[in-house]
Amino acid sequence: MQREFDLAAFRSSVNRRTFLGRAAYGLGGLALAGLLEPPLLRGAPPAPVPAAGKWTGVLAAPHFRVRAKRIIHLYMAGGPSHLESFDFKPRLRELHGQPFPESFTKGQQLAQLQGAKLKAAGPFCEFARHGASGQEISSLFPHIAGIADDLCIVRSLHTEQINHDPAHAFMNAGSQIKGRPSMGSWLLYGLGAETENLPGFVVLTSAGKSGLQPVSARQWSSGFLPTRFEGIQFQSKGDAVHYVGNPPGVCQSTQRQVVEEINRLNGMLAEERIDPEIQTRITQFEMAFRMQSSVPELTDFASEPKHILDLYGIKQPGDGSFASNCLMARRLAERGTRFIQVYHRAWDHHNNIANDMPGAARDVDQASAALVRDLKQRGLLDDTLVIWGGEFGRTPMGQGTGRDHHIQAFSIWLAGGGVRGGLTFGHTDELGYRFVDDAEKMHVHDLHATMMHLCGIDHTRLTYRYQGRDFRLTDISGEVRPAIFA
Repeated sequence: MQREFDLAAFRSSVNRRTFLGRAAYGLGGLALAGLLEPPLLRGAPPAPVPAAGKWTGVLAAPHFRVRAKRIIHLYMAGGPSHLESFDFKPRLRELHGQPFPESFTKGQQLAQLQGAKLKAAGPFCEFARHGASGQEISSLFPHIAGIADDLCIVRSLHTEQINHDPAHAFMNAGSQIKGRPSMGSWLLYGLGAETENLPGFVVLTSAGKSGLQPVSARQWSSGFLPTRFEGIQFQSKGDAVHYVGNPPGVCQSTQRQVVEEINRLNGMLAEERIDPEIQTRITQFEMAFRMQSSVPELTDFASEPKHILDLYGIKQPGDGSFASNCLMARRLAERGTRFIQVYHRAWDHHNNIANDMPGAARDVDQASAALVRDLKQRGLLDDTLVIWGGEFGRTPMGQGTGRDHHIQAFSIWLAGGGVRGGLTFGHTDELGYRFVDDAEKMHVHDLHATMMHLCGIDHTRLTYRYQGRDFRLTDISGEVRPAIFA
């Protein structure tokens, strides 16, 4: 007997075509997962998730001897001219106002000077040798000249990005691509924090009267790393951290109860799913609660004697100046903050450089030198690496009354943290256009690799798997420069 065809039953059943279609999607999904995240299919544990409490880093032990426990990066945002700071070129002065030799620039990338008639622009200031090491330093930086024997001046640094925003990203994260972790985030992720009461990565900013360039918060972003490794910007005036105090009518014990209850709820959520951001919420609530006590103490300069304030050139503590921020950086360093960036926006001198750069130099010269002296007298310089410099340099060709962006060579200096003082590393040609000795060149990736080595990290081994690829700060390059080690 032939059974009557049931259309409803047919539609609700799994026929051969439906089965094959659904199976194809499932197998395709497994294949895609295997390509993007191979450990998932072979049963490997997921990438480490930060636990609540003090973060001790993903490295079980340092790869090398630790010379620098912390880093203070004095960031001269805008690109200070190396030709008026740490790289004297007498020949460029002789050629001032004459056509710039085409042999230097032919086929080279320029910024706003592309296609323009290029004329040599000699340095407008004087240079002299300083210290037993005879380091050549501009007259714009008399205080930094006074610590010449503590400095390693690198004259052969070069980068790949010729405009400010991507150049900031490249200096900070080793890539112009947005969403990559900054160097401070990498260090905090790898080494952990030395303090539970303050952030491990802090950013401070100040500004001069001219040469200003905007600095984006993504320069201290944690990128694809969990957000607990992001840099925390402290305000230079007023309360360092917004809402650091309790609201009116809320006592400390009530605040503690609120934090505990929120963390209990977050803990329940953390048991259900693996999500680093849940742990970040828990740790950051705890950190915020502890900062209600630690931050007011940190920012109270009343304990600093007058001779220290005078050393830095501080007129009014907490006035938002670079000098106040440098003293704050020292106080953060001695309290265990791993990475501190002090931005000073004053160096974008396309015009009027002879009038504006001296002002920018006065803003930072005394305090930069004071920071090194202060760390040294407290016994902190030996294991604190200080880095001073911008995102690129300035052209030896004039741009009106200023200089254009330059990426082929520029200067920075380093002090402490296992770096040899009284050393000049790398050289440029007679006009300061490009580095000349490949053995002493330093790409930004090389700077990052060297910095991480001083902190005890093999830059090729500190990686994080994201979207199926192992990423690192130095991407696929970077060479350590041991010649600058003490």
